[in-house]
Amino acid sequence: MRLMIFGAGFSGRTIGKHIQDNFQFIGGTTRQDKNFSQLRDDGISPFQFTGEAFSDVLSQELKDVTHIIQSISPDKGGDPLLPLISHKLLTLMPNLKWVGYLSTVGVYGNHDGEWVNEETVCKPVSKRSIARLDAENAWTSLCNANDLPLAILRLSGIYGPGRNTFVNFEKGKARRLVKEGQVFNRIFVDDIARAAKLLMTQNISGIFNITDDEPAPPQDVVAYAAELLGVEPPPEIDFQTADLTPMARSFYGENKRVSNQKIKDLGFEFLQPNYRSALAYLHGRYHT
Repeated sequence: MRLMIFGAGFSGRTIGKHIQDNFQFIGGTTRQDKNFSQLRDDGISPFQFTGEAFSDVLSQELKDVTHIIQSISPDKGGDPLLPLISHKLLTLMPNLKWVGYLSTVGVYGNHDGEWVNEETVCKPVSKRSIARLDAENAWTSLCNANDLPLAILRLSGIYGPGRNTFVNFEKGKARRLVKEGQVFNRIFVDDIARAAKLLMTQNISGIFNITDDEPAPPQDVVAYAAELLGVEPPPEIDFQTADLTPMARSFYGENKRVSNQKIKDLGFEFLQPNYRSALAYLHGRYHT
C-alpha cells in the first residue's frame, strides 16, 4: 500500500508516523520546501504542492498511490485539489483504492449545546465551515462517480505535543474565557492518526466524528492545566467584553456536544478520551 497525504501538517505528519508499518511508501505535500527535513524525519517523503499544479515528480508518484488523505483547507476558490483531479482522478491515480478527507465538526454549526452525531443535519455558520461542507459534498460526488470508498473525518479542536494549553502558559497567552453554557469538544492528534489508520487499512467509508468523550467549558481546561503546572490559573474573563479577533470570537458562536459513538462502534478506543487524561499525559512527558 502507498499513501499520499495532501497537506502534511500537524495532523498529516502524525498520521504518517502512525502508519509506517502498514505502508510501503508514505508521501506528503507541503507548500514550502523548508518543511522537507521535518517530513523526512517523520518518515514521510516530501513533495512540494502549492495548490496550483502537480510537479512532474509528484504526478509520477501519484500513479502508484493506493490511498490518499486530503488535509488541505479550502481557500477562497474552494478545495484546491479538486480542480486538478475531478475529471481525471483514476487517470492520475489508476491504483487508488481509498480516499480520506479531514473535515471539521464546524459543519454542524450551532446547536445551543445539544448533542449532534453524523446523522445531524449540517447547518454551518462560518465561511470556513461552509467551505468545508461544500468540499465534503464535492469529494462525496467524486468518489461515488469513481466507485471509491471515502471516509470523511470530522475533527474537533486539535491538540497534542507542541500545540496545547501548556504552550499557551509558556508564551504567557493562557486565558480563561467564560461564556455561560459554552462547551467544546477536542481531539488529541494521535487519536486522529489512529482513527485514520483504522479506516484506511480496512478501506472503510462513511462520515465519522473524531472527537473526545467529554465536551467541556474551555475555562476548565485552562484551570486544569494550571493545576498540573502548580501555578495560579489566569483570571476569568467575560467573553462578552473580551478583546478577541473576529475569528476567535466566531468559534464561540457554535455550541454543541459532538458524539463519537460511530467510530467506537468499529471497535476504536481513544488513547486520550478527555482533556484531563491528555493534559496529564503531556505534562508527564514534557513538563516533568
